[in-house]
Amino acid sequence: MCAETISVITNDGRNIVATNIILDESHERVYSTKEGVQQLVLGLYIIRGDNISIVGELDEELDSHLDLSNLRAHPLKPVIH
Repeated sequence: MCAETISVITNDGRNIVATNIILDESHERVYSTKEGVQQLVLGLYIIRGDNISIVGELDEELDSHLDLSNLRAHPLKPVIH
């Protein structure tokens, strides 16, 4: 299976087209209705284009004030195209 081609538009107006995206200093947030959000360190992580559903900007100031240990939420479900 070939990776899907993705288009990323940067803040400075560039449109970069590729098949993969590389994430640096990454971690995964795992949600649960029974315990707080777990953060799993991934480090340098590569994602194939066909596995990307949404890319968005994180408000770092707002995020830094969240108490993830007390946050409860249903685990994310797979996106079906």
